Amino acid sequence: MIDDELLNDMITWRRSLHAHPETAFEEVSTARLVASVLSRLGFDVHEGIGTTGVVGTLHRGAGPRIGLRADMDALPMEESNTFEHRSCNAGKMHACGHDGHTAMLLGAAALLSRDQDWRGSVHLIFQPAEEMAGGGRVMIEEGLFERFPCDAVFGLHNWPGLPLGHFAINHGPMMASLDTFEIQVEGSGSHAAMPEEGTDTLVCASHIVVALQTIVSRRLSPKESSVVSVTQIHGGDAWNVLPARVVIRGTVRCFSASVQARIHTLLREISEATAQAHGAKATVDFHYGYPATVNATQEADIALSAARATVGESGVTLGCKPSMASEDFAFMAKARPGAYIWMGVDGEQPSAPLHNPHYDFNDEALSIGAAYWVNVVKAFGASQV
Repeated sequence: MIDDELLNDMITWRRSLHAHPETAFEEVSTARLVASVLSRLGFDVHEGIGTTGVVGTLHRGAGPRIGLRADMDALPMEESNTFEHRSCNAGKMHACGHDGHTAMLLGAAALLSRDQDWRGSVHLIFQPAEEMAGGGRVMIEEGLFERFPCDAVFGLHNWPGLPLGHFAINHGPMMASLDTFEIQVEGSGSHAAMPEEGTDTLVCASHIVVALQTIVSRRLSPKESSVVSVTQIHGGDAWNVLPARVVIRGTVRCFSASVQARIHTLLREISEATAQAHGAKATVDFHYGYPATVNATQEADIALSAARATVGESGVTLGCKPSMASEDFAFMAKARPGAYIWMGVDGEQPSAPLHNPHYDFNDEALSIGAAYWVNVVKAFGASQV
């Protein structure tokens, strides 16, 4: 039962974290708060996993082993809010709600510590560096699941656009993979008044950008969801000089390894062939980032059951449209069977979007999230009987 004292604690933790945001692998004071609360609640606390990650473990005798994960990092952006708990750290902001995620899992820790109605082991995983830096991958590489064995792992994200008191989940894909690419276009520079004496790498790069748009629209099946976006073009320093080198950068999002590999191949083929047609040379570097976040069927059913126990059957959507945004919980869901769910935060006033300078986590969702985590532990235990 979430009493007023625990709710006030969660609000205090959340707002303190919001006011003191820390970005990837710098979550020192955040980790200190997490470790202090977990220790006070009787958890075995382990710090410094993945640089600033924290794992709190609680045992209730023999039984299944479950991992619950919350991300802790903020974004490198300036906050535009003016309320009292706005960011005190210039250029850093909790614009994705990880302050709320951390506070909810600490609230669940308090509930689990005084609840005798479950058996097994719970590992609460407080992860650093979710935002583009792959903190989940780093924790796994440093032996997360060897040190803290988990039969399954579960994640959650607040979701603006979904009403407060609602959850949404899929069997299968929830979030897309995240890869980046860089294309170097090389030719020979010339005076801008005499382009025939060189190779116009800017014109070539422009044709490559346009040609890349045919990957999704013409080279892949419309049944396969994917995105190829060019986000940067860098070249040239003077008004009257055609540069010898241009760099194109962008991102790729999709839901399957086969589509990912196909896009990789097409990026290279189209870039190289288009450059050759313009008398230039293109070199493509493709950087694999986050895999797609894909729910295992059994674990998705457990999360679904826990969500229904938390808000009722009418408050849960099964079969939502996956997002093209990415999430590094994907690494954990690849390493162990897992499920990832979205939790609504829109109250009477709709929430600002994620990664927006006006975003603030809705404190009314804290008790819902904490209760959900406890119900996940119990649903998972029931599924193992």
